[in-house]
This record gives sequence, structure tokens and C-alpha cells, in this order.
Amino acid sequence: MTQIHEPERRSRILRGRPYSLDEFASKYGLGGEQAESLFTRFGPSSIELDLLMAAKRRLPVRNDGPVPQDRIAE
Repeated sequence: MTQIHEPERRSRILRGRPYSLDEFASKYGLGGEQAESLFTRFGPSSIELDLLMAAKRRLPVRNDGPVPQDRIAE
């Protein structure tokens, strides 16, 4: 009998501090469904998600407006 082998799940190395889903969504002003989709596909790594959002040209938001470009690296 032929056995079907499931592909091995490769774990990603977590780079940087992990975000919670709520923290990620609020930092970038994302809706729940969009934040959850990105979080599921790219993982909780703050470095990976920040790089992704920078590539999408989405700046972190604050209550009083977006964070200035020169403050993003901090």
C-alpha cells in the first residue's frame, strides 16, 4: 500500500520581538481580517512584519497621526 507523506512543516526562526495580533493591527491601523491574514502568512516576528509594512509603504500610526519617516528606525 502506498503511503501519502505530508510535507514537513518548516519552522521559521523568530527574528525580533514577537507581536501580538492586536499590537500589530493597532500599530499599523489595520482591520482585523487584514491583520490576521498578514500575521498568519508572515508570522509574529516584529522584524519581518515591520519590513513587510515598510515594503508596502505603510507607516506605523499613532493616535495623533503617522510616525515621521526619520523615527521608523528607532
